[in-house]
Amino acid sequence: MGKRHIDCQADRRVWYRTSMAVENRQVRPDEARQRRSRFAPLGIIFGLLGVLLFAYFVRRAGLGAILDGIQRLGAGFLLVLAISSIRYIVRSLAWIRCIEHPHRLPFRDAVAARLMGDALGNIIPFASVAVSEPSKAVFVKDRVPLMVALSGLAIENIFYALSVSLFIFAGTATLLLSFTLPKALRYASIGALVTTLIIIPVGYLLLRSQKKFLSGALEFFGRRGVASKLVAKIAPKVGNLEERVYRFYQHNQGSFLTIFALDMCFHLAGVLEIYTTLWFISPVAPTLRQAFILESVNRIINVVFKFIPLRAGVDEGGTGQVSKVLGFARGTGETLAIIRKGRDIVWSGVGILLIWKKGFSLRTLNEEEPTRTPAH
Repeated sequence: MGKRHIDCQADRRVWYRTSMAVENRQVRPDEARQRRSRFAPLGIIFGLLGVLLFAYFVRRAGLGAILDGIQRLGAGFLLVLAISSIRYIVRSLAWIRCIEHPHRLPFRDAVAARLMGDALGNIIPFASVAVSEPSKAVFVKDRVPLMVALSGLAIENIFYALSVSLFIFAGTATLLLSFTLPKALRYASIGALVTTLIIIPVGYLLLRSQKKFLSGALEFFGRRGVASKLVAKIAPKVGNLEERVYRFYQHNQGSFLTIFALDMCFHLAGVLEIYTTLWFISPVAPTLRQAFILESVNRIINVVFKFIPLRAGVDEGGTGQVSKVLGFARGTGETLAIIRKGRDIVWSGVGILLIWKKGFSLRTLNEEEPTRTPAH
């Protein structure tokens, strides 16, 4: 038993020496290009699939009905844009509250970074995982240290994920209790309820226990030779990030309610945006309950189909089906989804303009290696 314990300790020391050696290695530009090329075929496939679905649902809803709805909106689109800006503002404020003291992230820089990062996520398949979120930390590295910005993003995203889960649960429960649903939609709604009921307590218990479950899992697979080079590179960074998150949890519990409230305001702004849009485009007067349900459906679509640029096709299909259940006229849900795309395109344009103004490019973002742990 003692010999086995000593061998395990030796294996762990070798593992950490290998991890640190790989950690200090710089990522070459050709490696960054190779990583991007792996996702290119999938990006093209999902992009084309989204375009085909978009064309199908637009045709089924009726192009004339959609164009009439957009025409009725008219200058009201500016009001929709103004309301949607609240969402960027409140999540930027939440991110600022998650930055470790004594560092301070200026509000203007936080909003600009969020616009730029979300622009990348909207226009590039899989960028939300590979580029979008880490890039926000890169965009503010001249204001706060890179790892501080990354840990702040991770903390804010934890609160955001909790708010999304609660919002989806409330919206789905309201839909199930208030309307008679088709079988497929009813099963999907029940699945969403069960998923959120699992995610919320599990996430809470993991945070309370403060166990390094991500880096621990990576080390477990790395010691068994599963993608050992990749795991050896990222495990120390993930462990460092977990330490910062748990340190924030221990010393800043007084800020939790404020951060959570700001993230909930993100969803409330979404409800107001949908209500306002429907007020312009729908022949049937909308209610806040209908807007609340449609926004919860929008959150599900964004979470599940984030890898499809602008959620093309799936947004029109999902929103169109639910809007019919809620009693709206034909084409209303599809029109709502298309207007939402127009809003995303406008803000993405602002984000791309800011990226160009700051002199960033996709190549330089990859070469920054935003998850690299700075020297202490």
